[in-house]
Amino acid sequence: MTAQQPGEATLAALSGRELIKGHGAGNDFLLLIDPDCQVSLSASDVAAVCNRHTGIGADGFVRVVHTAALPGSEAFAAAMPEAKWFMDYYNADGSVARTCGNASWLFAHVLDAEGLCQLPDGASITIGTRGGARTITRTGQLWAVDMGPAALTRPDGAVADVNLEGWDTLVEVPGLEGQRAALSINMPNPHTVVALADEAELDTVNFAGLTDSDTLELLPVPYEGTNLEVVVPLGADEEDGVAVGRARVRILERGVGEAQSCGTGCCAVAVALHEWEGEDAPQDYLLEVPGGSVGVHVGADPWAPGATVLLTGPTQIIGRISLA
Repeated sequence: MTAQQPGEATLAALSGRELIKGHGAGNDFLLLIDPDCQVSLSASDVAAVCNRHTGIGADGFVRVVHTAALPGSEAFAAAMPEAKWFMDYYNADGSVARTCGNASWLFAHVLDAEGLCQLPDGASITIGTRGGARTITRTGQLWAVDMGPAALTRPDGAVADVNLEGWDTLVEVPGLEGQRAALSINMPNPHTVVALADEAELDTVNFAGLTDSDTLELLPVPYEGTNLEVVVPLGADEEDGVAVGRARVRILERGVGEAQSCGTGCCAVAVALHEWEGEDAPQDYLLEVPGGSVGVHVGADPWAPGATVLLTGPTQIIGRISLA
């Protein structure tokens, strides 16, 4: 029997390939530019390279690919010909994800930096994701992505009527006593949002050692897993005559553990806050996450037909890594 280095076999598909490392508000990613979809990726490849001990390390992995070249995207390519590029996104554990807001910012930034698409200030691009088309706009040093509509999950076996109570799930949050009421939202990734009483409670939450919400006690159990967001509302300020809701957020992301940020999670939090605050709730939110600040515009009624959620924040390319 021949000894093998950890990750040696599962990194073979990426051997000789250059990866771009970057982040959006601390949520970090590895990007492979593979326009013609020539690399045969597996879940184990992605998990190995995203591993922070034996790989390079990242919260997620993105293949930058032509929409027409990605197997299974033929119908989408025909319906959305303007989306020439597709964000083929994977969680750090190798599982396939529908979309990612912070990765979208970095995706557009890389397209511009690599000369694949020119995006000066004010320019927009529409890309494909498994959650649908996403339009990303450069606004100075920030990027804004239209994340599409929010939707109430309405889980089977809900323990409360969301229309009457504003929540549907009970969660035992690590580090806190008892069960906490939570609201389940699709963005389109699944999210479970819990409001806490104050910042002391938020700081007491203990996500150490957790890599997935599957290890948590949720009632009902989400059938496809969920991200967990815990939030403390901090009131609202006025900016240029517009009310901006503020909050601190911590996030337990599927396949990652505690994350510095999560775009779809921040959108879910802002939508939940708007729902809980009721009439006259702010349409804009500034959320403080461990990785920085993220802006979310939910509009007057995020549940209305045709409504979409807009996510704004910073992104940065850190470097390039060539795998041996």
